[in-house]
Amino acid sequence: MENQLIPLGDDLYYFDLFELGKPWHTSAYLYNGKKKILIETGASPSHQNIVQALRELSLSLTDLDYVILTHIHLDHAGGAGLLAKKAPQAIFLCHPRAKRHLVDPSRLEQSARLVYGDTMNTMFGEILPIAADRILAQEDGTTLQLGDRTLHFIDSPGHAKHHICIFDPDKRAVFSGDALGIRYLSKSTQWGFDAIFPSTSPTDFDPQGVRYTIAKIASLKPQIILHTHFGPSDANEALESTLRESMLLATLADETFAINPTQDGFQEALIQFYRQRIQDLGHDPQVDISKLGIDLMLNSQGLLYYEKKKHALV
Repeated sequence: MENQLIPLGDDLYYFDLFELGKPWHTSAYLYNGKKKILIETGASPSHQNIVQALRELSLSLTDLDYVILTHIHLDHAGGAGLLAKKAPQAIFLCHPRAKRHLVDPSRLEQSARLVYGDTMNTMFGEILPIAADRILAQEDGTTLQLGDRTLHFIDSPGHAKHHICIFDPDKRAVFSGDALGIRYLSKSTQWGFDAIFPSTSPTDFDPQGVRYTIAKIASLKPQIILHTHFGPSDANEALESTLRESMLLATLADETFAINPTQDGFQEALIQFYRQRIQDLGHDPQVDISKLGIDLMLNSQGLLYYEKKKHALV
């Protein structure tokens, strides 16, 4: 499958990783400046899409200087070990909490199997370790000087405790991973409009963490948010939408847990939530909610886990 690099100016591009074979859902970003920097690897089945993207710039894996992972969920970093094997010179940057799981991904793989079951191997492929001396953990406020640009790393909980965002002050852009919601494109959902909804997948959804992250990022006055799912959006829209919808989802979780604290109960509540929110935003509520795909299941699992954790049941 051929990639099409999409330019964002100043030697920055993004491209489709075709996660699970689907277009318009998961993107990666590539700086082609003095240093060659890849942000996100996706899972192992996306590896050839990275190779193709580099090839379009007359680059290869051995040209990569840095690989930045916003967090270690498999759709963002499951293929990092395979990439490390093929690009032995590249240095990997991640949240301090993420480093040990990149060195030894056994617990990460075990946790993922609890969520995805027997389909995990097909969906995400091989998960390989990375040598500890090739990983640099980035504390909150760390900066990386790259000659022609400087990147700032931001601890960004809410979606995951091991999540970082990356701020490019020259572009006023934030690479947000999943911290500032998922941008569902109309070309993917066929809804007729784009929408940003938070990701509440297991097991770290934390509304107060979302508030903390949004306040910190808003203070940087970004102009553009670069989502892993999918592509760029207006910063104010992403910040406001993620905060508003996250607080509404936290309330929904409380109400649903009191009525029907089951996986089916939470999934049905989420379907009705999305329909109502789509209507509130001025669109047809009878769109096909199943176009959210696996996110519907993951988000309902995450909200149920959040409530169980609040009630000390996990």
